Amino acid sequence: MAVIPFGSTCVAQWGIRPQLSLRSYATNRGPALEFRTRPLEARSSSLFSRCSLPLSFYAGSSRNSPQRRGMRFVVRADADYYSVLGVSRNASKSEIKSAYRKLARNYHPDVNKEPGAEQKFKEISNAYEVLSDDEKRSLYDRYGEAGLKGAGMGMGDFSNPFDLFESLFEGMGGMGGMGGMGMGGRGSRNRPVDGQDEYYNLVLNFKEAVFGVEKEIEITRLESCGTCNGSGAKPGTTPSKCTTCGGQGQVVSSTRTPLGVFQQVMTCSSCGGSGQISTPCGTCSGDGRVRRTKRISLKVPPGVDSGSRLRVRSEGNAGKKGGSPGDLFVVIDVVPDPVLKRDDTNILYTCKVSYIDAILGTTIKVPTVDGIVDLKIPAGTQPNTTLVMAKKGVPYVNKSSMRGDQLVRVQVEIPKRLSSEERKLVEELADLSKGKAAASRR
Repeated sequence: MAVIPFGSTCVAQWGIRPQLSLRSYATNRGPALEFRTRPLEARSSSLFSRCSLPLSFYAGSSRNSPQRRGMRFVVRADADYYSVLGVSRNASKSEIKSAYRKLARNYHPDVNKEPGAEQKFKEISNAYEVLSDDEKRSLYDRYGEAGLKGAGMGMGDFSNPFDLFESLFEGMGGMGGMGGMGMGGRGSRNRPVDGQDEYYNLVLNFKEAVFGVEKEIEITRLESCGTCNGSGAKPGTTPSKCTTCGGQGQVVSSTRTPLGVFQQVMTCSSCGGSGQISTPCGTCSGDGRVRRTKRISLKVPPGVDSGSRLRVRSEGNAGKKGGSPGDLFVVIDVVPDPVLKRDDTNILYTCKVSYIDAILGTTIKVPTVDGIVDLKIPAGTQPNTTLVMAKKGVPYVNKSSMRGDQLVRVQVEIPKRLSSEERKLVEELADLSKGKAAASRR
């Protein structure tokens, strides 16, 4: 490890491969050589970033040689993606996403007209693409940019930064189309939009949840309009270019401030961002979808419980402009049984027996989900003993041939009052027990 003083103290780590390239500087000391470093580890990259590189120093030991004094070396480190986004190395995905959104708003070339803004926008987009992907982030944390290249991903293999921006800001008002000013934003608003999922709460009784059931439910959802075939335009009419935005789907508002002119890109309110004006369909009012009621036959599998969700594909709301329909999610709510309690795939039941039956043993009737079943209480059963009734519990979801057990907890009832005859018999039993204990001690 070497320490290089330059203004404030900075620490440089070994393991940096300099790549030499000759660059001309307009100085009176002659040409300058520039080193661009490639970090072997991401740690080196972040270190140099914190030290505010480039560092520069002069080569040669002779003060009398103007050519040697003119040889200037400039050490530069590759950009640290965490520093580019302004987040810590242990930042969560949500923190990284939030940081990217904030910076992307500021440096998008449609908003920021300063020189270098577009390059900065591409840098933060590249950084976000790596750090938002678990596999790429792991490689970068271990090996830096060299790790990404080693995995077959060169620095020119990133996605279009404007497509990335468009995907994150989709549906967020004017910000959703900032990449569309000359970059296909209007086309993105005309592309198909998938429909949203629909949710339905289904109430079942205890046995229906245990053994499964077929139900017919009625849902209300958005379906494609049959009058306009989902286009939203009145049949027989032809769309025309929006005069408000000139067919761009966006309008730019400018506000003059003491700091300069501030421009804001917003979705055109006249055409809704489509760039076209059409006569709306009288049935769906231009939305392309209408709300209708439909009855669906639903098969609930055995073993579901409160909170279980069943997914019925393509039974949600219809999409726009040919987009795929959403799904229907049925959320289960089970009404508890007053006697039988459920514990995962087991069923719990508590029974009471007299102390005489606990001593001598007996057979009792026990309710189960299969009906009333005889249960043998062994002689000498102790209070709070749990007896297992095998395979009388809840079937496993998607494995109906496998079932849990019913666990029966035995409570022994001790009478608070005895008749004189009962007391006499219990005292005789106590005397016999004492005599038996005394004989065993001899």
